[in-house]
Amino acid sequence: MISRVTQAMIRQQSITAVDGGLTKLTAAQLQLETGKKINVPSDDPTGTVVAMKSQAEIAAQQQYQRNANDGLAWLSTIDGALTGIGASLQSAYTVAVQASNTATLTPTTATALAEEIDSIKQTVLSSANTQYLGRPVFGGTTTGSAAYTEDATTGEVTYAGNDGTISRRVGANTVVPVNLSNTSVFGPDSSGSTDVFADLSNLSGALRSWTGTAADTADGGAASVIQQSMTALQADIQRVSGAQAQEGAYYNQISTASNFLSSSILALQQVNSDAVNVDVAQATINLQTQSTAYQAALAATGKTAQQSLLDYLS
Repeated sequence: MISRVTQAMIRQQSITAVDGGLTKLTAAQLQLETGKKINVPSDDPTGTVVAMKSQAEIAAQQQYQRNANDGLAWLSTIDGALTGIGASLQSAYTVAVQASNTATLTPTTATALAEEIDSIKQTVLSSANTQYLGRPVFGGTTTGSAAYTEDATTGEVTYAGNDGTISRRVGANTVVPVNLSNTSVFGPDSSGSTDVFADLSNLSGALRSWTGTAADTADGGAASVIQQSMTALQADIQRVSGAQAQEGAYYNQISTASNFLSSSILALQQVNSDAVNVDVAQATINLQTQSTAYQAALAATGKTAQQSLLDYLS
């Protein structure tokens, strides 16, 4: 059976072709203008899902990257402080070694050395209160401005922070500490040793009490305290060195995570770009193709509309 084709049907088909061509031409123009393959979800439902997922993952990875950058800044600040503390304690140990030569130590020299130790103690105290963004890096999670405070009368230094751990999440399953406990740096440790401030105070006190008499070298005298201070300072230096090694391990872990995040973000951005961004050359060709098709549809419709009854009777 042959269906009858009417003029109205031909005209409707022509109009439909023109409308379809105009829609495609408009879409092609919009893609070239915006540089996007997807301007509304209906343009590419599958691509839209890929774009949304990749954008969400990029946002998460970028937050981890910010966390990593902050963690590295924390640890860099701590590293600088530890370097200074280690150098100060080494200087104090050198003074102790010099003072241990009791045969040439005079009260005047001992007092001068004591003043040097006091100055070193203040330098270490200042480093112990090093801050990052207004927070003391050795103070745990304290909201105070100082990790250690010194009694103006006795010179005793006490800890004002807490043993809280500060961490940064640098991956979905990766959390890295970015601070060190105060005892791991300044003591006292589990062996019952004193802290660095007490060690420096003891050395300074022994030097100030030096009289150059036999009492200094008697059991429990100043000479004995100086020797003990040398041993204590060696332990302090080793503890600070160990703390710096631990800080370095944390830094390397975060740095490795940061490098991975950078690569991951770039890969995800490429996935997102492939799903969303248009290939300009391809889009230009597509626009030309759609324009040609649209012009052809207009021409065909124009010819159809111009036909009269005589055209069908001939």
